Amino acid sequence: MAIADHSRHRSHHSEGKLWKLCPFWQSGTGSSSSSSTQNLQTQSQLSHQNGVGTNLLRSSSTTTVSSVARSLLPARRRLRLDPSSNLYFPYEPGKQVRSAVRIKNTSKSHVAFKFQTTAPKSCYMRPPGGVLAPGESIIATVFKFVEHPENNEKPTEQKSKVKFKIMSLKVKQGTDFVPELFDEQKDHVTIERILRVVFLDPERSTPALEKLKRQLAEAEAAIEARKKPPVDTGPRVVGEGLVIDEWKERREKYLARQQVEAVDSV
Repeated sequence: MAIADHSRHRSHHSEGKLWKLCPFWQSGTGSSSSSSTQNLQTQSQLSHQNGVGTNLLRSSSTTTVSSVARSLLPARRRLRLDPSSNLYFPYEPGKQVRSAVRIKNTSKSHVAFKFQTTAPKSCYMRPPGGVLAPGESIIATVFKFVEHPENNEKPTEQKSKVKFKIMSLKVKQGTDFVPELFDEQKDHVTIERILRVVFLDPERSTPALEKLKRQLAEAEAAIEARKKPPVDTGPRVVGEGLVIDEWKERREKYLARQQVEAVDSV
């Protein structure tokens, strides 16, 4: 019995010494648990990142689909043009001729418009662009130099490849027109119309030619009206000379009364 107890004591004592001599076993257990915890955290982070990436892919795909859908849908018109598809010019070879188009803002916001042409060397517009308030309209004048025809073509057979593009952009009230607006916000620019050049015989009276003459006369009248100074509707102010003359007259009457009263008192 004593020998057995002694052997058990030695065994227990040796195990204690062994734990003390090999402390890394205990730390090894802790490190394995901590490494497993880190693995779980890493997996959680990866799953979170994968979820974020998936959401980003979904959002980008949704944005792409919506942009494609917007491109397929017809653009919402902000302007109404008259004429709506052609620019009519009198056919006079070797001369600079004029056309006109009425532009009206039919939206509920302020709209900037701008012209572009495929022939900037022979064409120009007045004004080349501007900002229209809701319901406001303007007649733009277009100038073009007409070249001499080839093969003695008649005016009705004269064809032109020149085109005009009118673009619109929604802006805030009080915005001044600058061409750079359409470059800075090109994603919000709408192509309203592409107008083709059509020549008219100036010696033949047609509804299109008569309408062109009326629009040009109206555009010139609007330009002349803008040149005139604004009418002063404020209260009328009496000139300085008239005020001084009236004051002198009252002063003389007062002095005359003073002299008469002085004479009477004597």
